[in-house]
Amino acid sequence: MSASSPVLVISRLDDGTADTVIEELNRRRVPVVRLDPGDFPTEITVTARLDNGGLRGGLRTPTRLADLEGVRSVYWRRPRPYALRPGLGGPAARWSREEARYGLGGILASLPDTHYVNHPWHNRNAEHKPTQLSTAARCGFDVPPTILTNSEDAARDFAREHGPVVYKPLRNTCYQDAEGRALTVWVDEIDPTELDAGVAQTMHLFQKLVPSVADLRVTAVGQEVFTVRIDGSPGLDWRRHYERLSYTLIGTPPGLAGGVRRYLDAFGLVFGAFDFGVDRDGRIWWYECNPNGQFAWFPERVTARIVSAVADQLHHGGEPRAH
Repeated sequence: MSASSPVLVISRLDDGTADTVIEELNRRRVPVVRLDPGDFPTEITVTARLDNGGLRGGLRTPTRLADLEGVRSVYWRRPRPYALRPGLGGPAARWSREEARYGLGGILASLPDTHYVNHPWHNRNAEHKPTQLSTAARCGFDVPPTILTNSEDAARDFAREHGPVVYKPLRNTCYQDAEGRALTVWVDEIDPTELDAGVAQTMHLFQKLVPSVADLRVTAVGQEVFTVRIDGSPGLDWRRHYERLSYTLIGTPPGLAGGVRRYLDAFGLVFGAFDFGVDRDGRIWWYECNPNGQFAWFPERVTARIVSAVADQLHHGGEPRAH
């Protein structure tokens, strides 16, 4: 790996978390090429050849050029969906988008001798909540009783057995009202009397409510684990109350780090952002792991340490830092 080998950052322009890592890489004078697949094909040109078993070629953005064989590492963050050339619609549009996703997406996921944080296919596999839940249980975490169902009767029975219960979305999906305003589906307690035929319209996840006194956000980067205790949330979903929360960087509770490592290894992840709840008895309950979670919203004293760890992974291609 040469000093001129760039880090390839795959993300949209409005990604504050990626911005913090790029700033650190710039400070270290590590070259960076930022690319958003949502700009393909209008703003990105790529040519790849298969010669003697390896991909060769390059990709060009409006401001950068990268050799496919010379990429130091890839930071796969939050790219936009593949775009279309103006004028395309109907079946041609769907075909063109899928060709782009499997073509450019396949190239970006197959760069030779390149360290990924995380590999996009590993991210994809780790985003499915049912797989997360079963993997977490196998890794030794305490997981609240959960049901995934589209049966109104099954949901009612679960609520009677385990109530109070909460509803959790299975994925953070773009959701808008008729006027195009963004809507967010939060984690919220469910009144069993409100469960109706709407349950049958799609898959739902219901979970026993954990009477937590605090939350933990555990961010794992390679072998480093950063545990932040979150206090002060007036509701179930602390993400609705950022300005009212306090954040304390603490030592990772005994036994938690081992489970985190087993979980990352199960999915082949380098990075993971875990959410836990702490109940009145001090028992720690696993909620989820976002393989591409945010961290730039922490206070600077916390964010800086995570940024440095991510930058180390990208700067050194996954190899341990020289001391």
